[in-house]
Amino acid sequence: MWVILALASAVLLGIYEVFKKLSVHKNAVIPVLFISTLTSSIIFLPVTVGSSFYPEFFKTIQLYVPEITGQQHFLIFLKSMLVVSSWILAFYAVKNLPITIVAPIRATGPIWTLLGAILIFSEHLNAFQWAGVIITLLFFYMLSTTGKSEGINFTTNKWVFFIVAGTFLGAASGLYDKFLMRRIDRMAVQAWFSFYQVAILLPILAVNRWRLPKGERTPFHWRWSIPLIGVFLVMADYLYFNSLSFEDSMISIVSSLRRGGVVISFVVGALVFHEKNIGRKAIYLAGILIGILLISLGSK
Repeated sequence: MWVILALASAVLLGIYEVFKKLSVHKNAVIPVLFISTLTSSIIFLPVTVGSSFYPEFFKTIQLYVPEITGQQHFLIFLKSMLVVSSWILAFYAVKNLPITIVAPIRATGPIWTLLGAILIFSEHLNAFQWAGVIITLLFFYMLSTTGKSEGINFTTNKWVFFIVAGTFLGAASGLYDKFLMRRIDRMAVQAWFSFYQVAILLPILAVNRWRLPKGERTPFHWRWSIPLIGVFLVMADYLYFNSLSFEDSMISIVSSLRRGGVVISFVVGALVFHEKNIGRKAIYLAGILIGILLISLGSK
């Protein structure tokens, strides 16, 4: 069951990535990020308040948000800090790079999750996992050669560093999620995580919009795709946290399956944004996903 939930989450996450690209294209990044996270928190506000007054009803519909301790709030706040940092980097990268470059890089996330598991939990790679890592890194290098033909040098382009760093932080968040799911109710994590995102981003938005001279600000343009970022992320995360809450779920497999959503964002990016070298990038993306699949098989 947790595998099906992870796959459904992947589909929604792929749509989320498309809305993100549509929203930040020639637009101010921080306001887009703030409004999308505000949308998520607005969705959870009635659920959280309602859980206090009508707990049995919200338990019946599996949307009950229980009370948590101060320590648990602190642990969720740390997750929010980690994810907001990852999102700021990723949103800027998505704005400035072709989505058909971003999607394959984001697909490498399970490698960083696996390496984190090795460092933190002293896990060892088996033959499948070694093969998966080597294949993924090989196709990642081949993707970088395609980027050069479009004027994107992977070793010097700061936006490539942004998306790699954002992907790395996202992988760290995945490891942390598994830790949280063993200690805190999944609905409490998702709800309070949404609230803390807004609290963290609000001062960043203030500095970004009101402290910068008007001539240095990127103009903000409202688009209906902006709140849809938050809507689809809430649905994707709901299924993701539900998947991780199963005792026998494996973060390496869930992370790998969830990255399958990049196929959706890649295809839509190719069709909507008319990006270059689609055929070559598709082959390299397929190679990366094969590598991720081998890592998943080796994790069973």
